[in-house]
Amino acid sequence: MDDVTDYPFRGICKEMGADLLITEFIASEALNREAEKSRRKMRFDEGQHPIGIQIFGADENELLQCLEIVEAENPDFIDINWGCPVRKVAGKGAGSGMLREPDRLVAITASLVRHAHLPITVKTRLGYDESNKPIVELAERLQDVGIAALSIHGRTKAQMYRGMADWTLIGEVKNNPRMHIPIFGNGDITTAAEALEMRRRYGVDGVLIGRAAIGNPWIFEQTQRLLRGEEERVVSIAERVEVCRRHLLAEIDFKGEHSAIFEMRKHYGGYFHGIRDFKQFRIPLVTVDSLDQILPIFEQIKEFYAE
Repeated sequence: MDDVTDYPFRGICKEMGADLLITEFIASEALNREAEKSRRKMRFDEGQHPIGIQIFGADENELLQCLEIVEAENPDFIDINWGCPVRKVAGKGAGSGMLREPDRLVAITASLVRHAHLPITVKTRLGYDESNKPIVELAERLQDVGIAALSIHGRTKAQMYRGMADWTLIGEVKNNPRMHIPIFGNGDITTAAEALEMRRRYGVDGVLIGRAAIGNPWIFEQTQRLLRGEEERVVSIAERVEVCRRHLLAEIDFKGEHSAIFEMRKHYGGYFHGIRDFKQFRIPLVTVDSLDQILPIFEQIKEFYAE
């Protein structure tokens, strides 16, 4: 969720009912060399608690060195990403690349737990590939070295984001009588109903929602409504426009106009998904390059669908 779950968007997700927030993942070596973009990724405000700062890396010393930097921001916990499958991360042994060396993964995690002053949590996958899915045993080992919670994505590193997420092994971890830390499931949650179903079917303590929230922060509100036994509500087009506008303005304030306008393009498809005859607005939204051009488009959308 790099360049997606940033400070402005997390604020909107919290407003919409997200119980727990996690920052974009941040490279330990970038923090240690004081890269401005990496430090900016750690930003949050008091309204975003509880929140964890997520870091990744393959070098134990680099990870240990950045602990002090991260803890100075006063998050509620620090999340270690042993799950990212993309080549530029896993290819260097970080993220899910570490699943090829589970002993080393556990040893580095244990070292981070010993040296940290905040709870350490872990996000990982089922294993490296189809022939190597040690998550049930790995979960026990991570718990034994002191992590506070474990989040599991139901795919292997080799799968990337292809195929269906396998929640059965997530359920095995949760229902293992030796496990007592919170277990969170992740993968293929696209609707509030699916989040509720996965939680009930596999007994997990919580469900992580990632890509489904892009342009659709209402998924958190809708999930909360279902958990309370209420019906999902219909989000009006006017409300979609207004939240999208607030999101864009917050991004501009945070990153500057050029970067914000470019990065917001990945959110528009979600904000306006399923609206009939929307192509006439979609193309201008993703091609204009100034706020003065975008704001009138928002007004045109509201007027066109007012009836």
